[in-house]
Amino acid sequence: MATRSERDELFKTIWSIADDLRGAVDGWSFKAYVLGAIFYRYISENITSYINKLQHDDGDEGFDYVTMSDEDAEYGREQLVDEKGFFIKPSQLFCNVVAKADEDKDLNQHLSNIFREIEASSIGSASEDKVRGLFADFIVDSSQLGGSVGERNERLAKVLKKVGEMPLSDNITDNRNDIFGDAYEYLMKMYAANAGKSGGEFFTPQEVSEVLARIAAYDNPNIRDVYDPACGSGSLLLKFSKIHGIDNPNLKYYGQEINPTTFNLCRINMFLHNVNYNDFDIQLGDTLLNPLHQGFKFDAIVSNPPYSLKWVGKDNALLINDDRYSPAGVLAPKNAADLAFTMHMLYHLKESGTCAIVEFPGVLYRNQEKQIRKYLLLSNYVDTVIQIPANLFFGVTIATCIIILRKERRKDSNVLFIDASKLCGKDGNKNYLRGERKENEPNDMDTIVDAYIKREEVNHFTALVSVDKIIANDCNLSVSSYVEAEDTHEKIDIKAVNKDIVKVVNDVNKLREKVNGFIEEMEG
Repeated sequence: MATRSERDELFKTIWSIADDLRGAVDGWSFKAYVLGAIFYRYISENITSYINKLQHDDGDEGFDYVTMSDEDAEYGREQLVDEKGFFIKPSQLFCNVVAKADEDKDLNQHLSNIFREIEASSIGSASEDKVRGLFADFIVDSSQLGGSVGERNERLAKVLKKVGEMPLSDNITDNRNDIFGDAYEYLMKMYAANAGKSGGEFFTPQEVSEVLARIAAYDNPNIRDVYDPACGSGSLLLKFSKIHGIDNPNLKYYGQEINPTTFNLCRINMFLHNVNYNDFDIQLGDTLLNPLHQGFKFDAIVSNPPYSLKWVGKDNALLINDDRYSPAGVLAPKNAADLAFTMHMLYHLKESGTCAIVEFPGVLYRNQEKQIRKYLLLSNYVDTVIQIPANLFFGVTIATCIIILRKERRKDSNVLFIDASKLCGKDGNKNYLRGERKENEPNDMDTIVDAYIKREEVNHFTALVSVDKIIANDCNLSVSSYVEAEDTHEKIDIKAVNKDIVKVVNDVNKLREKVNGFIEEMEG
């Protein structure tokens, strides 16, 4: 991650941009301009750095792509599209556009042309599907930017210039730093509650993502691919990349997303983290009804699918025969597709793989999902259930959980239950898993992952429970049913209290005798 001071500086800049656009662009649209401008800056700097290094390595130490003519740059177009997936002319680079932004009376049109040409540069190449539509949400002619061309250009110039001032240059190509993720998370805090946006479906907090990634990769040193069937903006896939991609440069990333805006953000996120277009396959579509990775099996699956999503369920008679859902003998209820996603992921998991899923807590105990839980338990697929703290996700205050599925089980066939509901720090009105944000704090992420790895019983924290016992308990997978909560109430010694009461009564009686004696003397 970026350092705390870098994040603070980044957040100040984003807030400043928001202040400039306040009253013009609503919050949810505003994020598209900020993230789109960050992306435009990134790919400009990334391609410039790549070309400059090639030339410097060839001995031309004074070469700088920024100052090259567009005509001369055309000689490298084919190679750049092949290796990077797109081509940007020197005159179209972010820094060159920003340098003239204030005086450019046609800035909106120039940006529109630049974005169109960047996307068009991939047409007919292997990267075409990965690049098409990346700038679709950066609408330069939106009336929200202003009623006139001049007003729009003025606001566009402000956004570009302030993004140009962001502290990105030293870290923008470092896959270990997540400037984009930090910016996106901050924007969620600013705007996720607006217009009915929950935020939880668009972004998984980085600390939760890390726990999922570490667990999904544990005890599997030969991971070749990772999959998220509800990938949103790609935060889970990219956290996996940060933790495991450095030592595994051939790792492939797969995902599917139904929302076009977040689908674009996910692809943008891949490019921003220097994942080559050959190494990711992100598809747009309904995973439950139209899965677009048919025939694929994955080493690791990490996901935070939508909670209690309504779907067609049993109203589509064909779905009960779908190889993904048929083994359970029943479909997930129409008002809650959570376990439909779970069954989909299980189907796509390799025999040696691990699947880590954030689940809505109701699916662990509700009667309407009991038959699916029973199937998972009888098949010995449920490895671990982790209760995580409430209020971790944007716009979602409930305490969610993580369920770990494995086809090839470890030493025992028991289910491990971990109660991590109290492991958190507070950041404003939100909770977070402690680990890297502040010094001298407990590392909640390590505590959870270590408990998963050790697989031992610890009073009031973990429990190992047999499948038979769970099935006898209505297939209830709720952590609180098996991990006894610690009694934090003050323990009262009843005998000592009773002794104190007797003493008080005796003292009162003695006092009453003295008072009565005084009264008798006065009356006598």
